[in-house]
Amino acid sequence: MSTDASAGAAPSGSLTGEEYEVEVGPVAHGGHCVARTPTGQVVFVRHTLPGERVIVRITEGHTGSRLLRGDAVRILEPAKDRIEAPCPFSGPGKCGGCDWQHAKPGAQRRLKAEVLTEQLRRLAGMSPEEAGWDGTVEPAPGDKVPAGQVPAWRTRVQYAVDQEGRAGLRRHRSHEVQPVDHCPIAAEGVSELGIERRRWPGLAGIEAIAATGSGDRQVVLTPRPGERLPLVELDRPVSVLRVAEDGGVHRVHGRPFVRERADKRTWRVGGGGFWQVHREAADLLVDAVMRGLLPRHGETALDLYCGAGLFAGALADRIGESGAVLGIESSRRAAEDARRNLADFPRVRIEHGTVERVLPRTGITEADLVVLDPPRAGAGRRTVEQVAALGPRRIAYVACDPAALARDLGHFRELGYVPRFLRAFDLFPMTHHMECLAVLHPAQRGAQGGRGPEPGGE
Repeated sequence: MSTDASAGAAPSGSLTGEEYEVEVGPVAHGGHCVARTPTGQVVFVRHTLPGERVIVRITEGHTGSRLLRGDAVRILEPAKDRIEAPCPFSGPGKCGGCDWQHAKPGAQRRLKAEVLTEQLRRLAGMSPEEAGWDGTVEPAPGDKVPAGQVPAWRTRVQYAVDQEGRAGLRRHRSHEVQPVDHCPIAAEGVSELGIERRRWPGLAGIEAIAATGSGDRQVVLTPRPGERLPLVELDRPVSVLRVAEDGGVHRVHGRPFVRERADKRTWRVGGGGFWQVHREAADLLVDAVMRGLLPRHGETALDLYCGAGLFAGALADRIGESGAVLGIESSRRAAEDARRNLADFPRVRIEHGTVERVLPRTGITEADLVVLDPPRAGAGRRTVEQVAALGPRRIAYVACDPAALARDLGHFRELGYVPRFLRAFDLFPMTHHMECLAVLHPAQRGAQGGRGPEPGGE
């Protein structure tokens, strides 16, 4: 069905605000499901589940658009996996941070598995079996909660601030701010700061950080142009940093870094630099990567996109003093952190710059092991070619986007590397995001002796 306005719309007129009754189809990458209007236009529908019949209200698109976007504003026939969203700020027109608050936790992981399966098939030309994946998305330790409960997992939360100085989160595909009094997915160390209970005049944004394994708390403040910083008084001791107009991050008071604990070491992460946001992610991923690579004493290894040096340190610890590790990182601040964090490993070298430019300049022509943990866009064809040319016996690819992972797996396969196994982790509960690990080896090895042992030993 459609409203009267829809029936009389001009051929190129906006459909925003129009409502249709639709049958909801499969899940798609991005936190929505696919449906069609009565006239056949494709709609990406949020706040729904496959198999439901809903009223969708269009939020973006015109009569001539290839696809529309919309929200399910009324549920006529709910799916069996639907629950009432635990967060009061989740729903049409509200916070855009979570995609699946209305789905049971197990159903969220099944939806993510369907997305990964589709991306592998469409972009890599692989079935789950060919990728060495059992088809499951694994919850992190402590995250397997009953329906209606939300794990408090996010150790870094970026709040936006509205014109009235209220802290909140962005609405979906919008610059508008949804004020909140509590974010259920925020880790306890973030929630206890009380950021949402205060006003923040003159600010555009606040990043709150609660380090894992230490008591370090930090806020990174972004002022509006020409505005001064407000006085920061929070419910727990906290260091304060300021983002300058040129993008630089400067200390206001306290430490300019936080101390994270992972793999039995302490890691300095400065200036709001990158660290896995789930409280269990760093340890979980290090364990999974090391089980997949099985480093041996005396080997040479690369950690590309190394950040503060997490995987480089884990590799150095396991290959011993007779081995060597090179890390490459594009952020100057993170590269400096990595050098400090790994100063006790004399056979570790950290280079600053982009991987595709720095790697050819290192003079390295071969390596035993390679770890890639690229940003959301993935490594890309050129970097994949550079890595494959080194002839590593194993490659560990850590990915936060299934589409980028699938594209790069396709590139690797063309160059003679295939997955030995793949694992998927639900390190972003309530959202559409997931973390994946693919461990690859030369294709001829698989042809000669099968895929080899399961993760964890040979």
